[in-house]
Amino acid sequence: MLCVVSGQSSQVLLRIGADSLRCYLPSVLCSQNQFLPLIVSHRLESGGSNPTTSDSYGDRTSARARREAREARLATLTSRVEEDSNRDYKKVESFFNFPVLGLQHLYESALTENQKLKTKLQEAQLELADIKSKLEKMAQQKQEKTSDRSSVLEMEKRERRALERKMSEMEEEMKNLHQLKQIQTLKQMNEQLQAENRALTRVVARLSEPIESSEAQEL
Repeated sequence: MLCVVSGQSSQVLLRIGADSLRCYLPSVLCSQNQFLPLIVSHRLESGGSNPTTSDSYGDRTSARARREAREARLATLTSRVEEDSNRDYKKVESFFNFPVLGLQHLYESALTENQKLKTKLQEAQLELADIKSKLEKMAQQKQEKTSDRSSVLEMEKRERRALERKMSEMEEEMKNLHQLKQIQTLKQMNEQLQAENRALTRVVARLSEPIESSEAQEL
């Protein structure tokens, strides 16, 4: 049952993750490509600058200075683009790591609940074994007794019926207890997943606001 809930949760998270990537990737690609014309022009200028022997020493010096200034400016812009890209990717990674922790917590809670149910089941099995041993002892006593056979048999029948009725009631209670625990576990897991989905929606909305504002300013 945990797998069913987790499957539904993963579908929701994948839908949210796809929307988030559509929000993030344009900004990352834009930040990486916004200086592409400058890089191309710099390469064209650096490749096209072929000073002839007639150029003076001052012209070569000034051309070299301009080229070095362009290279320094280009290196600064490239490092800035890389920092922006790394920051955006870290945001995406932190966004996708968030629900995984919540699902791990749900999985650990389900394991703990299953362990409790196993313990209760073992206790009930021990009690059933004790009842069966009592029934066997009663059967042995039945064979040993000879006097007042009719009254003893009637009393044993009543006790046997009472024990069998108790056993059936205990088995029914065990089934109901197991089903109730499963229902409670599923309710808790569904509530947790709903809370996480709401939190993820708020995170996506907050992260989308600066991107939308920047796109509006560019337009």
